[in-house]
Amino acid sequence: MSDPFTLGMATRRAVLGDAHVDRAEAAKTAFDAPFQALITESAWGRVWSDTTITRRERSMLTLALLAATGNFEEIPMHIRATANTGATREDVIQAFLHVAIYAGVPKANHAIKLAKATYADMEEETQ
Repeated sequence: MSDPFTLGMATRRAVLGDAHVDRAEAAKTAFDAPFQALITESAWGRVWSDTTITRRERSMLTLALLAATGNFEEIPMHIRATANTGATREDVIQAFLHVAIYAGVPKANHAIKLAKATYADMEEETQ
């Protein structure tokens, strides 16, 4: 599986889950297809597929970077992905504590709020 798109799609499914990827693929149009190909090949086929660091570590880094840069829309998706990456709630709060110190308390606070709500939703879905 050396093709970045094929590898990326496999990694994307392993991290985000088939249901999420199937919904994203079903919503894809001719307009956003080039963007979807770009993220599948680059983010998923190259960065997330690299084995230099673990998916758990990559998950923690991603959540911290999303919070630190204020890209909050992606946090719930990546919190859900922790079920597949091995990042624990303790890992996630440690990542957000780093955000508080190095990028700002308000960003960490908002990320924690989103994480708590997403974890609650995930627990409710399994009951």
